[in-house]
Amino acid sequence: MNRLKDLREDKDLTQQILANYLGCSQVAYSNYELEKRDIPTEVLCKLADYYGTSTDYLLGRTNNPAPPQQ
Repeated sequence: MNRLKDLREDKDLTQQILANYLGCSQVAYSNYELEKRDIPTEVLCKLADYYGTSTDYLLGRTNNPAPPQQ
């Protein structure tokens, strides 16, 4: 997931910081970024909320980072 890495680096965060936020190991988080492991829905939603974007953006289904209007 290049978007995960790009968003993380844009905010000058480490993988460990995100892993702590998500309650997983740094290795597990790294596997999400490297697409070696599917991101559980709950984790995907937490990441979208953290970055203020949509899950579709994180998944590469849209290029619009803005969350959907409700």
